[in-house]
Amino acid sequence: MAYSAERKAAVLTKMLPPNNVPLARLAKEEGISPGTLAKWRAEARAKGQFLPDANAGPEGWTSEDKLAAVIETASYNAVELGEYCRRRDIYPEQLAVWREACARANDWERAATTRIAREAKDDKKRIQQLERELARKEKALAEAAALMILRKKVDAIWGRKEGEDE
Repeated sequence: MAYSAERKAAVLTKMLPPNNVPLARLAKEEGISPGTLAKWRAEARAKGQFLPDANAGPEGWTSEDKLAAVIETASYNAVELGEYCRRRDIYPEQLAVWREACARANDWERAATTRIAREAKDDKKRIQQLERELARKEKALAEAAALMILRKKVDAIWGRKEGEDE
């Protein structure tokens, strides 16, 4: 069944806070299948519209819903922000926290690059330390091998048998 754009918009409005009508109840009230309502909500969310789940308070909103609220309120002054918050049943402090989270999320690449560079520097130092230690051990092994060879040559020249003390 085809629904008019006005009817669809009116039904979607009922999904918005402060109404937050659950899909099952809205389906019964409007005579529209829950699947159709879920599809409408998904399509509206895909277009960037703010439509949180009905049973979720602001703490249970999806990250897309929170981002949509942050974007929607980015240019609001204090009065408009207060009105928006009352309409959506949220606090301005929540929006501030979400805005901060969005800023941190968008800064992850720089932070990751810095962390990776620091780890690479630490790894390079560790590799150099291990290489020095390996060189020292190789030198000690070569000296021990040389001493064993000299010992065998001395024994061969002076005729000392194995296990014999001087």
